[in-house]
Amino acid sequence: MKATKFLKTAEVEKKWIIVDAENVVLGRLATFIAMRLRGKHRPDYTPHIDCGDNVIVINAEKVALTGKKRTDKVYYWHTGYPGGLKERSADKILDGRFPERVMKKAVQRMLPKESPLARKQLSNLRVYAGTDHPHEAQSPEVIDFKSMSPKNVKEN
Repeated sequence: MKATKFLKTAEVEKKWIIVDAENVVLGRLATFIAMRLRGKHRPDYTPHIDCGDNVIVINAEKVALTGKKRTDKVYYWHTGYPGGLKERSADKILDGRFPERVMKKAVQRMLPKESPLARKQLSNLRVYAGTDHPHEAQSPEVIDFKSMSPKNVKEN
């Protein structure tokens, strides 16, 4: 009987990938990114090691939400003071100052909850509202997520 092979941190080879989020359904893209961040697409996946890729998302402000989620989906947070529950709709966030937070929050909620490994894996995600990003030196591989399935794209 052969023993299971586990990766060591020094053996991990991380790739850089870039994904365009324009007119792509948010939830489908977030699941794809979460799988790549965790490393579950690899045959040598090790659950306790950060073996995922570095992911760059561009055009996060142009992501698509299906149904009435753009107006009805609400993000809550608490200020810490009595009666300090705040809320904001996805529409206000996407049209506001930091539209990339919707994508980041969707991916964060698909990773394991509040663990040091999940925080490390989330730090490998870079989300940009526009098409410009400062990671050309890493020569990222472009992944065409739109063409993987016709359900990935929302026609307006």
